[in-house]
Amino acid sequence: MTRGDTVWARLYYRNATGEELRSVLTLMGPGGRTVELHCAPAAHDEPNTCETPRVPSSGPPGSAAAVAEFVGAGPVEEAPLLLRAGSERAPDSRG
Repeated sequence: MTRGDTVWARLYYRNATGEELRSVLTLMGPGGRTVELHCAPAAHDEPNTCETPRVPSSGPPGSAAAVAEFVGAGPVEEAPLLLRAGSERAPDSRG
């Protein structure tokens, strides 16, 4: 998401599994700059959000991307990857 010269990532989710999940929301900007946020979606069916801090944009509009990953419970090295979703860049306005 962007507003003016500020950029951030927001994840909307609903954990209807009844199980503990973990998620990581990563905002990636130009030059390898990243902001990573760990979220712990509660085991209930209520919608919620997770949002990275807002940071100054370090590139042209549309140069940032975000990825959200959800993993199951257990040790990190053994937890199954359940979902990976990424943002899309806006279409080129030049046609």
